[in-house]
Amino acid sequence: MFYKRFEWRILFQVIYLFITLAVASFLLVKGRYELLVIMVPLIIYGIIAIYRFLRKAHTELNQFVESVHYRDFSRYFDVKHAPVELQPLRKGFNEINSTFKVISKEKETQFQYLQKILELVDTGILSYREHNGEVVWMNESLKRMLQLPYLKTIHSLARRDGELYRQVTLLKPGENKIATAHTEKTSFKLLMSATAFQTDGNKFKLIAFQNVSEALDETESKAWQKLLSVMTHEIMNSIAPISSLAETLKYRLQQFAVRPELESGSMDDLELGIDTIKRRSEGLLKFAETYRNLNKITTLNLKKIYVRDLFENLHHLMQPTLDQKNIEMEIILKDPDLQLDADTNLLEQVLINLVVNAMEAVKEREEPRIILSAYFANNHRTVIKVADNGTGMPEEVVDKIFIPFFSTKKNGSGIGLSLCKQIMMLHKGNIQVQSIEGQGTAFMMQF
Repeated sequence: MFYKRFEWRILFQVIYLFITLAVASFLLVKGRYELLVIMVPLIIYGIIAIYRFLRKAHTELNQFVESVHYRDFSRYFDVKHAPVELQPLRKGFNEINSTFKVISKEKETQFQYLQKILELVDTGILSYREHNGEVVWMNESLKRMLQLPYLKTIHSLARRDGELYRQVTLLKPGENKIATAHTEKTSFKLLMSATAFQTDGNKFKLIAFQNVSEALDETESKAWQKLLSVMTHEIMNSIAPISSLAETLKYRLQQFAVRPELESGSMDDLELGIDTIKRRSEGLLKFAETYRNLNKITTLNLKKIYVRDLFENLHHLMQPTLDQKNIEMEIILKDPDLQLDADTNLLEQVLINLVVNAMEAVKEREEPRIILSAYFANNHRTVIKVADNGTGMPEEVVDKIFIPFFSTKKNGSGIGLSLCKQIMMLHKGNIQVQSIEGQGTAFMMQF
């Protein structure tokens, strides 16, 4: 009803001004100046009426814009006592204010809800401006975790924990990193994850801190248990015969000291026994040396290489051995232009190790076969696969093959696959295995 009355009033004023101007123009052309004098006040009245309306509308609009600018959505524009031509405008302003008020209330509710959730989670959360380091927000979990009541800027963290501050500032958006946090009485491991966002021309960095000390300690403990189990088994296999042989040699020496004439061959036996102990002790030293090899590889010489070149070099190297053992190796590479960033020497070492293992696995097969393939997977990773039709492995063996020193071979060191895994981790990739006992095994290297 208001809008219709408003529209009719505006239309009437426009028609009135149009008619008066048209009549005045007609009288001016006809030279009827005495009548034109009568029309001039009518025209002025129409112009003043429209000007007053526009001025009132402009004033009302300025007041509305001011309330929006200061987010004063509680302001109410009186409709009942307003001029008729402004009533629809004020009613519209009130409706817009009501809508803004509802939206603002919903946003405030969502913000409070999100803030309460972030306060309840165990993960510490920190947000700060990148250009000056000003801390915008940090939840209670982070305050308790780092024992910090307040941080004005991220640079203030340097005085509390310099190493953690350095790790935080070096952390790039999208990265995950393990860092060590230090308090007055203890230290613990943190998993830090970072992201960045921009709003109103300001760049912000958001970091999540998760205490993973307990999880890492548990994982490390299990890893050490497995490692010590394998090492104990290997060392006992060597120590037991050495101890037995030493006991025997001691007895022979005692017999020789009492009755040297009855032990004419004792010196030869002693020499042989001592040589055996020496050889076995050197074996133990070599076994310990292989453990040190796990820590030697720390940096990579990364280059962009074609997978086809990698496969060709491996084929030339392994072909004589494959022919000698009558093993067929099939190479499947559907995309000849497939590339990856890798250290060629280390990657060849991994592939050689996997192919040698595959050769060992298929040696009892009537038609031994190894398949070397590469492809670009759906998860946007390059995959190199070494598969065989060998004897396969039981599930309990599959779970242990990457443990240092674990080996199913009689004379194996158990270090090869551990090195393979470390090399893949240095490439920020991983190595996985699938094996079905009696059917074969496949190793997948993901980059």
